[in-house]
Amino acid sequence: MTNFEFALLQTDEESRARRGRIYTHRGTIETPVFMPVGTQGTVKAMLPEALQEVGSQIILANTYHLYLRPGHDLIRRLGGLHSFMNWDRPILTDSGGFQVFSLGQLRRISEEGVEFQSHLDGARHVLTPEISTAVQQALGSDIIMAFDECIPYPSSREYVRLSTEMSSRWARRSKIALDKETGGALFGIVQGGMFPDLRAASVSDLLEIGFDGYAIGGLSVGEETGLMYDMMDCTLGLLPADRPRYVMGVGTPENLIEGIRRGADMFDCVMPTRNARNGVLFTSFGKISIKQAGYAEDPRPLDPECACYVCRRYSRAYLRHLYKSNEILASVLNTHHNLHYYLDLMRQAREAIEKKVFDRFRKDFLTKRQAPDLNCQQ
Repeated sequence: MTNFEFALLQTDEESRARRGRIYTHRGTIETPVFMPVGTQGTVKAMLPEALQEVGSQIILANTYHLYLRPGHDLIRRLGGLHSFMNWDRPILTDSGGFQVFSLGQLRRISEEGVEFQSHLDGARHVLTPEISTAVQQALGSDIIMAFDECIPYPSSREYVRLSTEMSSRWARRSKIALDKETGGALFGIVQGGMFPDLRAASVSDLLEIGFDGYAIGGLSVGEETGLMYDMMDCTLGLLPADRPRYVMGVGTPENLIEGIRRGADMFDCVMPTRNARNGVLFTSFGKISIKQAGYAEDPRPLDPECACYVCRRYSRAYLRHLYKSNEILASVLNTHHNLHYYLDLMRQAREAIEKKVFDRFRKDFLTKRQAPDLNCQQ
């Protein structure tokens, strides 16, 4: 695809970890990369300038939500999503498939697509591979995701087989619907539930169609962590080395490092932003809940090893005060820190791969993260 290229720069000698680079006409993306989630054209509590400050190279926006409000035609008339939200770096848009999954009784799936009821006003809508692709192109997305069904867990093997085969047909329709003049790279999404052979069959179908990148969907939907890693193990190695590999909706800092170890290049998750708004903060020594009384008089920075704006200027006591007072600034500062933590973790992982010490980096990271929290003054 024009204006999109992936270069594999280095692989780790003791794992499948990869160091790569994605080229787009809106900027270069160094991988492994974490993409903050800007569901409705905004990463909650973050100015675009603050996103750049914490190192965001690319963000994710949501097709389903922007289709419903304010509408993709309005965004197109106003110059596209980049102009609309004042973000000049790359944007990846999901296809709406995960939201279809989450709608439950509000949707009906058929070969044609999905008929669903808006969570906003109850109006009926239809989303198909063709419509999803057209909406994403109207938004001006740099990376477009093929329309798929995110399979619930647990599901019967027969349900998973039929759904995965349908998602492959939808993927082909998504590619046919792509207007090459409008642009945007197109990624296929591997499904197959928790069945390795169905995952392999899905990969085979997508490779036959051909995409600019490949994502693994249907993870982090309630399965235990070990099973999620098993699905990464049996799928990532089947994907072509010369295309980006994206594990969707994952997850904790540990999930990201283990995904990188298995050969993943791209991640997204609402965890750092959602947890921030709920007072749960990520640090080099693990998660802390800033609402705890033990932080009420703690003058120390949140994480002494963190170089972010928040840790350089504010105490744990102040962050707790803001959160307990329900101040908007609590969400702003907490989100800034959590996203800095995630993005700096990716920077450290890239550096470790370059220096050929990723395995040691991973072990040191896990040891520190699993240590007991001795930093709360009780």
